[in-house]
Amino acid sequence: MYKLLLRPIFFAFDPEKIHHFTFSLIKITSKIPGFKAIFRSLYVVNDARLERKLFGLTFKNPVGLAAGFDKNAVLYNELANFGFGFIEIGTVTPKAQPGNPKKRLFRLKTDQGIINRMGFNNEGLEAAIEALKKNKGQLVIGGNIGKNTNTKPEDYTKDYLECFNALHPYVDYFVLNVSCPNVGSHAKLNDKDYLEELIGAVQNANKKFDKQRPILLKIAPDLNNNQLDEIVELVQDTNLDGVIASNTSTDRSGLKATKEQLVEIGNGGLSGKPIKAKSTQTIKYLADKSNKSFPIIGVGGIHSADDALEKIKAGADLVQVYTGFIYEGPSLVKSINKAILQEK
Repeated sequence: MYKLLLRPIFFAFDPEKIHHFTFSLIKITSKIPGFKAIFRSLYVVNDARLERKLFGLTFKNPVGLAAGFDKNAVLYNELANFGFGFIEIGTVTPKAQPGNPKKRLFRLKTDQGIINRMGFNNEGLEAAIEALKKNKGQLVIGGNIGKNTNTKPEDYTKDYLECFNALHPYVDYFVLNVSCPNVGSHAKLNDKDYLEELIGAVQNANKKFDKQRPILLKIAPDLNNNQLDEIVELVQDTNLDGVIASNTSTDRSGLKATKEQLVEIGNGGLSGKPIKAKSTQTIKYLADKSNKSFPIIGVGGIHSADDALEKIKAGADLVQVYTGFIYEGPSLVKSINKAILQEK
């Protein structure tokens, strides 16, 4: 029903506007008596064999929703009814910020991809906390954190620490987002020495809490093998809890979209089917190089159950969807979970 009826209607409108409309639609329908039960009966797969235990957390199933969809943590309770095992909110920055100028979100329909240059638009730390106070505890919640656009380089770590300390009581794990191509000073955020400093500072803050939270690093899909070797060393040297591979890509090679279309769209991070292979290669390289010494969450181009299984076989312990969820609809989550059960 989604692909035949709803998607053509949704895709006839501006992507960012329809995103907000869809949120309102899910909110409203979820309040109608009986609709939550209908959603759950359609999309949730309850089976103990789907459970995954990683970094001290128990995931009901290995399929999550990637950060960027529910930036401000306003829909995670409702989205739990679509079968996810975990949801990552954010990217959250200390202060609210509007992000980059619109238009900043574009569909590549022929490629089944999306290009965005949102720029960490979000309502800020306090708004996220207020929303997370309404958590009904239905599934694992991750907190994806970043820096404000106008923050000076010498204060980057301070921004991450502010988000980490304030969100700590409200999320189950953290993701340090240092790989988004749509924020300034991208080079510093990918410098190994700085990453060691940042991870060390966040880990020291973590130790001050009675219950410590797992900390993961989200990396780009455009890293070469030498850079991936550095990531493996970094994770092992700092005892980081895991890696999310991968974020969006700046690479435009192999696209069906015309050069004219791409020039009109401009810069931004590419997600969806065009980055599937690159993401899987990154996962496999990390898993092989590290001898699977740390957990990997695989994301990038998952549009089918086979795509998810490919990520898992490459070395991913969990998977996340985003663009595939938009193109394929909520039945994607169920189909992945059912395929995982059939593999057992």
